Amino acid sequence: MIKTLIAQIKQYKKDTILTPIFMAFEVLFEVIIPIITAKIIDDGISAGNMTAVVKYGVIMIIVAFLSLACGVLAGKFAATASTGFACNLRRAMYENIQRFSFSNIDKFSTAGLITRMTTDVTNIQNAFQMTIRIAVRAPFTLICSLVMCIAINRKLSLIFLIALVILGIALFTIIGKVSKIFEVVFKKYDNLNASVQENVSAIRVVKAFVREDHETEKFQNASNAIYKMFVKAESLIALNNPIMMFVVYFCIILISWLGAKFIVAGNLTTGELTSLFSYVMSILMSLMMLSMIFVMLTMSEASGKRIAEVINEKPDIVDPENPDTVIPDGRIDFNHVDFAYTHGSGEAVLKDIDLHISAGETIGVIGGTGCGKSSLVNLISRLYDVSSGSVCVGGKDVKEYDLEALRNSVSVVLQKNVLFSGTILDNLRWGNENATEEECRTVCKLACADEFIERFPDGYNTHIEQGGSNVSGGQKQRLCIADRKSTRLNSSHRL
Repeated sequence: MIKTLIAQIKQYKKDTILTPIFMAFEVLFEVIIPIITAKIIDDGISAGNMTAVVKYGVIMIIVAFLSLACGVLAGKFAATASTGFACNLRRAMYENIQRFSFSNIDKFSTAGLITRMTTDVTNIQNAFQMTIRIAVRAPFTLICSLVMCIAINRKLSLIFLIALVILGIALFTIIGKVSKIFEVVFKKYDNLNASVQENVSAIRVVKAFVREDHETEKFQNASNAIYKMFVKAESLIALNNPIMMFVVYFCIILISWLGAKFIVAGNLTTGELTSLFSYVMSILMSLMMLSMIFVMLTMSEASGKRIAEVINEKPDIVDPENPDTVIPDGRIDFNHVDFAYTHGSGEAVLKDIDLHISAGETIGVIGGTGCGKSSLVNLISRLYDVSSGSVCVGGKDVKEYDLEALRNSVSVVLQKNVLFSGTILDNLRWGNENATEEECRTVCKLACADEFIERFPDGYNTHIEQGGSNVSGGQKQRLCIADRKSTRLNSSHRL
């Protein structure tokens, strides 16, 4: 999974590398500031030396400015790297989905794919940005602050080590329980998106059957399932803050009490104690940030697995090594074909089909619902591969052809008519992107679609809404037939 995701950083490697470098410099400058503060107190204020106060004050301003500049640059590079990384993830998933065969698509629900490209990618983006920034800043700050504390007073530094052990045990206990919950949560998102998608796409049917209350209840059930899981997870995560604050105040009180004794004994100066308090807060804030990182990584782990599944999914149907691009004629032969949607298991939809259709011949395939008529047709353009036997077009097995050449030669009007957002001309050119307007008009006449198109105020430039919601079912059917007829303008044979 990690290897798959990291491979998508690509052109943003430079920004990814520069972010932690500038974060490291920001931390170094921040760690220096408490030392300068101690110098101002001990060598300046306590000694009554204003020259030292001004000198170290100027140095502090310069160091603070450099720290700020490094922080700004780190934020800029982190934003570029994380957003670019997210963009690459979405592109990688989308491009791989375009190569999926129907059998690949059957493995993923539409709602599930949408969730992976939106919610899951956003989780990974946030986790990635936090990793290259906070995951570098927090441990580096922690180590540098501990080193400075040990350099100031070794005995007081033992307090931090005890705090680290307590927080580490609490953190890993919480994360262990939360990670299992988040794996379930993101699967629940698929159900929620499926409910929304079905309701919006079929809103006319919902209203026609007065099923608004039923759909609302279904949505609420899906939403409540996510709510309950998140409440359970967040309730566990919420324990992190009180534990953290208890340790913070415990450390401050203990250091104050022991520090006062060391000052009285002459083993510690006031400036050094002030520096220790600064380092205490840096250490504890680093621990809080680390806990946030672990929580975010736990949430994103489930998202990362879901994204990697799509990117790593291998298309079942690919071009052969030396594909044929020319189809001799329109003959179609089914040679003892068996077909099942799940290869190696599942019941066969087609069994021992032996069918031979001559070029130019017109036939009708008749049968009851679910008998395999659509499955039979889908095998011709190799939308699925046969389980056994062979399907031949022009005397050659369809597995020998280039997929684009084969599908450009096979015109199919599916049962579910699909139109895309754009003009009527845009939709007609799906079958042949180079078709002229005159050619589009010709195929519309053949499909008996020209009559209603010309009645539209904008004619062939009429805008089609998403899913063809502004045309009737019959009009959608005729536009789809016209579109498939336009495919033949590029093909020398009619299949």
